[in-house]
Amino acid sequence: MSTPSSPFGGMGSGRTERGDRARGDGRADAADGGPERYGVVAALRRPAGVGDVLAAASFLAVFYHVVDVVGGATFLLMEVAVVAGVAAWFGGFLRERTAVLLTAVGFAVALGGYVLSVPQSARALFTVGRVGADVLALVTGLSVLRLLNAGAWALFLAPVPTFLTTYLLVRRRATAAATVAAATTGFFLLTGDAGPWVGLATAVGLTLAVGFDGLSAAGRRGVLAQWDTLAVLVAVMVVATSLVTVVPGSATNPVVPGGDSPTVESSLVANTDSVGVLGSIRLSPEVRFTVEADASEYWRVGSYDRYTGGGWVRSGEAQPYSGQLGPPPGESERLVQQVTARTQLDALPAAWRPVELRGRVADTAQVTDHDGLKPGTTLIENDTYTVVSERPTATPGQLRRAGVDYPGAISSRYTQLPESTPDRVGERTAEVLAQADARNPYDAAVAVERHLERSKEYSLDVPAPQGNVADRFLFEMESGYCVYYATTMVAMLRTQGVPARFVVGYTPGQRVAEDEWVVRGLDSHAWVEVYFPDHGWIRFDPTPGGPREAAEQSSIDTAREEGATDVDVDGSENGSYETPTATPDATGSPSGSDGITAVDPGADAFGTARGVTADNSGLTANLTNAGGPAGGGDGDGGGWTPTRSDVAVGAAALVGVAAGARRFGLTGRLRRTVWLLRQRRVDPATDAERAFRRLEYLAALVYRPRRPGETPRQFVEALSRDRFGEGARAVADAYEHARYGGGVDDREASRAVETVDALVREHAPVLRRLGGAGKPS
Repeated sequence: MSTPSSPFGGMGSGRTERGDRARGDGRADAADGGPERYGVVAALRRPAGVGDVLAAASFLAVFYHVVDVVGGATFLLMEVAVVAGVAAWFGGFLRERTAVLLTAVGFAVALGGYVLSVPQSARALFTVGRVGADVLALVTGLSVLRLLNAGAWALFLAPVPTFLTTYLLVRRRATAAATVAAATTGFFLLTGDAGPWVGLATAVGLTLAVGFDGLSAAGRRGVLAQWDTLAVLVAVMVVATSLVTVVPGSATNPVVPGGDSPTVESSLVANTDSVGVLGSIRLSPEVRFTVEADASEYWRVGSYDRYTGGGWVRSGEAQPYSGQLGPPPGESERLVQQVTARTQLDALPAAWRPVELRGRVADTAQVTDHDGLKPGTTLIENDTYTVVSERPTATPGQLRRAGVDYPGAISSRYTQLPESTPDRVGERTAEVLAQADARNPYDAAVAVERHLERSKEYSLDVPAPQGNVADRFLFEMESGYCVYYATTMVAMLRTQGVPARFVVGYTPGQRVAEDEWVVRGLDSHAWVEVYFPDHGWIRFDPTPGGPREAAEQSSIDTAREEGATDVDVDGSENGSYETPTATPDATGSPSGSDGITAVDPGADAFGTARGVTADNSGLTANLTNAGGPAGGGDGDGGGWTPTRSDVAVGAAALVGVAAGARRFGLTGRLRRTVWLLRQRRVDPATDAERAFRRLEYLAALVYRPRRPGETPRQFVEALSRDRFGEGARAVADAYEHARYGGGVDDREASRAVETVDALVREHAPVLRRLGGAGKPS
């Protein structure tokens, strides 16, 4: 597993046992005649404890996700179990004030342990201002996965809220326990590491804990009487959380069924520190920038090293541009590019590898930990800058002979995979390499690149991913776009111990002159860079070029026909050059290595990671070319298919509606309305009695209810005189015969039922039926 790369580095006092005596829930301490028995089982028997467990599970899920990505998930589970056990034991005798003090001490020790786990070179950079800036960055959207040694951070910090939450749960302080858990999850919501469903689970847990804790004095009957109120609150939280982002600026995305899809560009090249996989996307034909250069290239924006299973995170911090960057380690050729922004840009696209930046933007530019460029401020229309790049020119033969003597920092950082990555990803990769007789990392990269190009179709209209993106795309999806292809290729290579990273930027764009290219939003793209000793990072692109370019051209043509603005600049509408093909040539050589040819595979062997072998037993996936036309267009025409999230939101909404209907008496009114409109026949006596009850309820709706002490006969006489006529007397006669007389025959009972049916049709309009009245007596 890789190590992250950005160094970063309470609680109020609780009530004492004396305060416990003031509570009205029947608890007693030693002063009241002996200590109360505390324990986890006893706490969980209380409904409020369920809410505490849900809230605690929410923040523990985020800690688990962090260590799953960077390593240490098994140790975290053991650690949490031990700490929870100790907290439960302390809960039997330790005063709350002492427990809070222990938690504060533990928090300080955890931070100290994390600082000591950071390499000495990074600790030397720690200052009060630097730490303060890092903390501010965390609570404004900086993922903890960007921290240097994020795994150690999680393992040191997770016991702190776990201890206090468990202790308070055992002490039956449900509200306080849920508050501690919610505060911890709130921190992760601010960093963007907790998604909407984690925030939702926390909100539901807190609501249940607070609600049931407040009802505990009322006993089981009081809880049952208020369950519908809590259900309504929970349902409202589910729906509200699904429709809005939990924290502005976070990486989470709202669940909006059938909502508008983002563009490729907005999901890739905003040059943020994380990239997610969003499902269906659109193409934007608007011009973003133009490039004047002697040759075409992929205009690189940035790269990402840490794979989370659902997206990518860029670890490390950006440093101010100092005027010069180092060239690649191997042979290279110089390329000068002059870039002109045609709209606002938050990136500095440039060919890999940039070594010099000129122009006003250089004064505030930054260099990422991956040697990419970032602007200090947003570029506006007509801003211009010049980049000098040194493009690697290694041949396939040189790359095959490069070997596997990777620097330790490269190997640990760029072979990282989440521990939860299914083994079948590595098994399939080993099978692909065995079929291609790949004996070195270069041939492995070519084999994986070709496999993905040939076995998957290109489409922008795909469902939102569930689970591990690479695993899902490799085994369960038939089509996808560049993010899926690049993510899967990186993951596959990493299972074999080959350093690779996820890269975003733009393809060359439309060539409008011998030395000029127009680049649009739809040219935004994702690809792969693979590391080779003595040569550095070399580009591979597993996305099929033909279908992608066809989709892009279709989008441009449609926009032109519709008269859209910003689709063209001078010379682009009738340019003399076609957009060049952007994928590698038939030899499988990386783009940028023009004119090189493949040679026989070398004899270099390379080791596999995670214990993966070339054993192909049990694999049933079909590796043949899927064929057929590629998907394209704007991704909006495929209709809406509900996801599991949509189903969950819908189910919660239905439960909430049902509970709300019960809370406000709507279900009772509906039931009584149905009961009034239709009478099921049973036997004469029962039929006669039910007919009278229906008459009584109808009268309450349209006339008046039966008064206390008023006999059935007196009530019916009043109805006969004012509203219902002689029919009401016939119903009362049948009722008296069935209830007090010698019985009623079927003919008399049927007449009573039919009479009430007729009176309902005559006197009870729909709105009055639903208007409500008291429950029939």
